[in-house]
Amino acid sequence: MREIMYDESSDESTENEIDKSFKDELSEISNLSKKGYLSINENRIEEAKNCFNKILMVDENNNYALVGMGDAERKLSNYKQAIDYYQQCLDIYPGNNYALFGLADCYKALHQYHKAIEIWEQYILHDDRNITILTRVADAYRKIRNFKQSKAIYLRVLEMEEDNAYAIIGLGHLHYDFREYREALFYWEKMLENTGKNVDIRVLTSIGNCHRKLKTFEDGIAYFEKALLQDENNFYALFGLADCYRGLKKPAKSLVYWNRILKKDSKNKVILTRAGDAYRILEDYNKATEYYEKALNMEFDTYAGLGLALTAKALGKIEEAAESLSRMIQHESRNYRLYLELIDCKLLLGEKKQAHDIIEELQRNKIKNGVLAEFIERIR
Repeated sequence: MREIMYDESSDESTENEIDKSFKDELSEISNLSKKGYLSINENRIEEAKNCFNKILMVDENNNYALVGMGDAERKLSNYKQAIDYYQQCLDIYPGNNYALFGLADCYKALHQYHKAIEIWEQYILHDDRNITILTRVADAYRKIRNFKQSKAIYLRVLEMEEDNAYAIIGLGHLHYDFREYREALFYWEKMLENTGKNVDIRVLTSIGNCHRKLKTFEDGIAYFEKALLQDENNFYALFGLADCYRGLKKPAKSLVYWNRILKKDSKNKVILTRAGDAYRILEDYNKATEYYEKALNMEFDTYAGLGLALTAKALGKIEEAAESLSRMIQHESRNYRLYLELIDCKLLLGEKKQAHDIIEELQRNKIKNGVLAEFIERIR
C-alpha cells in the first residue's frame, strides 16, 4: 500500500495565508471605518454611508459601522432610519455608549423627550460625570416642563464646572419658561459677564426680554439696541424694541420697529395688528384700518377684529362696533375684553338694559377678570 506523506510545511503555509487574509480584512475594515467617520466630520455623508455599507457587507454586526450608519442618517435628519441602526447595535452590544448617545439624540429631535431621558439615564449609569449628557438630560426635562429635575441637573453641572455655558443658558431658559423673570435675568447676566465683548446676540435679546416681562422697559431697550448693533434686522431685537416702546406708551416709536419687521415679513399678522394698534392710538384711523384689514385678509384674528371695532367706535360708528363685537363673542365666548368693549358700546348707545343683560350673562358663565370686574363695579 502506498504511504501517504503529510506535508507540514504546506499546512503552515495555508495557515499563514489565512492569517494574512484575515489581517488584511481587519485592516481594510479599520481604514473604511476611519474614512467613514472622517467623511461624517467633513459633512460628506454619502461617502460615509458608502464606507460603512462596505463594512456591513463583510461583517453585518460591526458595531462601528452600525453606529456610523446611525450617525450618518441622523446628520441627514433621517431619524427613524438612524434609530434602526443604533437599536441594531444595542441589541448586540447593549452598553455601547455611542449608540445610546445617538439614539437619545434622535428621540430628542423627534420631540420624544421621555424616551430620550430614559436612554440618557442608561448612559449616565456608565458615566455619571459626563457634562455633555447631563446638560442634554436637563434640557429634556425642561422641554417636558419638569422644573425640579431640570434645575437640579443644571446645578449639578455647575458644581462640576461653574461657568458651563450650556447649564447657565439652560437655567436662564428654564426660569423664563416658568415666568420667573428675575431668576432668569440673574443667569443671563452671568452669561453676559462670562462672555464680555464677544457676547452672543441671543444673550442680549434674552436679557431684553426679561426686562420686557418685568416691565422695566427702559432697561430692556438698552439691550435690544446693543443686539441691533450686531444684526440690524434681528427679529427678536426689533420686536423687543417695538414692544418696549408700546409698554412705555410711545406708539410713534414702536411703529418705527413694527414697520421695520414688516419690511422683511409683510404678511406677519401679529405685527400688522400691533402696528394697527399704534396707528389707532395715534388717531391715524385710515392707516389703522388698512393694517387690521391686511391681517384679517390672511386669516381671522381676534385682536385685528377687535382693533377694527375700536377704530369704528373711535370714529363714532358705535352700532357698527357693537355688531362686530357681538359676532366675535359668538366665536370667542370667554374673551373678557370683547365683553368689556361691547358693554361700553351699549352704554354709549343708551341701551342700559342690554348692557346689564350682558353683565348677567358674564356672571352666569363665570367669566372673571380683574379689569372687567372693576369696570362693571364702576358702571353700577
